[in-house]
Amino acid sequence: MGAADLSELHATVSAIATNIERVLVGKPEVVRVALVTLLAEGHLLVEDVPGVGKTSLAKALARSIDCSVSRIQFTPDLLPSDVTGVSIYNRQNGGFEFRPGPVFANIVVGDEINRASPKTQSALLECMEERQVTVDRTTYQLDRPFMVIATQNPIEMEGTYALPEAQRDRFTARVSIGYPDPAAELAMVDEHSGHDPLAELQPVSNAETVRRLIERVRSVHISQELRKYSVDLVTATRTLNEVRLGASPRATLQLIRAARAQAALSGREYVIPDDVHAVAIPVLTHRLVLTTEAHAARRSAADIVRSVLQRVPVPRAAQR
Repeated sequence: MGAADLSELHATVSAIATNIERVLVGKPEVVRVALVTLLAEGHLLVEDVPGVGKTSLAKALARSIDCSVSRIQFTPDLLPSDVTGVSIYNRQNGGFEFRPGPVFANIVVGDEINRASPKTQSALLECMEERQVTVDRTTYQLDRPFMVIATQNPIEMEGTYALPEAQRDRFTARVSIGYPDPAAELAMVDEHSGHDPLAELQPVSNAETVRRLIERVRSVHISQELRKYSVDLVTATRTLNEVRLGASPRATLQLIRAARAQAALSGREYVIPDDVHAVAIPVLTHRLVLTTEAHAARRSAADIVRSVLQRVPVPRAAQR
């Protein structure tokens, strides 16, 4: 990735970030994680209580890019075929034809994903990992870029199901928006009371540009020492007494991809340890299944990842 590529990436990402921040006020860290996930060609899980802007974040990111966008409202009666599509018999030609579902889009917004049954949630497994859909033994490829932005309420909320571990593991990053501070909430009230900024958003990029930037991010250099460091971090999560299920090898791949995207956002053509640290919590925490004792001690997955970052030694010659 050359200087011109970094300049284009910075201009594009800045424009998208500005668009999102018109809707989601006072949350630059959340916007950063969303953009890192986009450049890593991953999927984003937005988890928080109702009313803090989960769907607004997803829709603002989708509307900032001139590409195909679909929205799936997950409900208890939603079927897997409502997500992937279904084959319908055509009387005119005497055969079956495939009617694509809403998953056939560049950006898929899954609203309140954990209100659907685990069976329906699992309909996204093949789509998210392999970028394809198989219906009636026929495989259909999905266009790139392909990104799922799913929102979910905490599992203790009324009418929710816990996401299966295999489903959570396919999300590159998870982010919680949280309540805004009083100044940001006042600014939101002033700006949103008379009009809806989401309705006024215009695309500032397109699918082809995003696809090109994703390919360039993959060429960001990461040294062998940092590759091993990433493996050591993920491996450490599997050996802790507080963790019943540690991060998977897929987590290692996603951690490296996200670190490359973070480096590119920072204007560098190579990854440094700070890039890995900047993405470790959003990439790793949702993959950990804690023991009952850890929950009783009020230890969160983020606390455990922070302790791993402090414990695993950073390689000295890891910049290039």
